[in-house]
Amino acid sequence: MGKTYERIDGRLREFIEAQPMFFVATAPLSGDGTVNLSPKGLRGTLAVLDEHTVAYLDFAGSNAETVAHLRENGRVTLMWCAFDGPPNIVRVHGRGEPVFRDDRRWPDLLRHFDVDPTPHGLRAVIVVRAQLIRDTCGYAVPLMSYDTDRDLHARRFAREDDASLSAYFAGKEHVASSIDGLPGLPLPLPPTPH
Repeated sequence: MGKTYERIDGRLREFIEAQPMFFVATAPLSGDGTVNLSPKGLRGTLAVLDEHTVAYLDFAGSNAETVAHLRENGRVTLMWCAFDGPPNIVRVHGRGEPVFRDDRRWPDLLRHFDVDPTPHGLRAVIVVRAQLIRDTCGYAVPLMSYDTDRDLHARRFAREDDASLSAYFAGKEHVASSIDGLPGLPLPLPPTPH
């Protein structure tokens, strides 16, 4: 039933770009380390950069497991499920990296997204280079309706500036380092480029 793809284009790209949410899975190299699985949403925060590369905006939160795992080993899987329409699941297995505000690629990467990241406490852009692209049937995925994005994240973090956001992260146990003690988000945050 499943199919392997050489590239992200055509209907596959359209499917990925149309989904209102996706999931990100990472793990440390340690066999007893904590596997992480995170849901991601907010329309406009994921972009297909080319036929083998996707990126998404990494916003403020109470941990930084994905960032820590990617800094250690780069392994990542992204997954999209069709919750409406024909059943489908798409996975991109690849190598990822967090690109931080002080990286020279930052301004060019931000041009790919159709959303204002300012109110969300943007801390990194996660760039994933696909190594294996597959889909499967998704017959057991339930049908659910998408109403709208929540506005809570933007309402919470819109009041933060670089200094207060860095202080917020410093107060969280698993932002500067992961649950397993791996280096997480570099603090203090580099200033937002203007």
